[in-house]
Amino acid sequence: MTHHSLLNSPEALQLLERIRAVCMEFPEVAEKIDAFGHTSFRVSDKPFVMMGQKEGLPTLAIKSTPAFQDILLRQEGTNYFKTPYIGHHGWVSVQNIERIDWEETRQLIEEGFYRTAPKRLAKQLRGR
Repeated sequence: MTHHSLLNSPEALQLLERIRAVCMEFPEVAEKIDAFGHTSFRVSDKPFVMMGQKEGLPTLAIKSTPAFQDILLRQEGTNYFKTPYIGHHGWVSVQNIERIDWEETRQLIEEGFYRTAPKRLAKQLRGR
């Protein structure tokens, strides 16, 4: 069964392109659209980045740890919030897409990938 992506605004599609470019740098990553229309980037079928659209605006959530999530949320003028429904697992969402710090986002995605990837894959990559 094919699911249709929620991402259809020009902003969402542009963000998807940039996020896809970062996520696909890592091995064994698959892009999948779930039954709710969210686009996720997964390794071993576990998501580490999820995107959606709410009120016409793109949403972006990245897997983190509860400890690191706490640090991000405490930053002055933070652009992050606890992701609804899955935030208790350490997921953070970007509040304002226009204010994305791409360097920080790339690092967050990389960390999310390493936390999600099977140990053998993470070890193999870190060894490069």
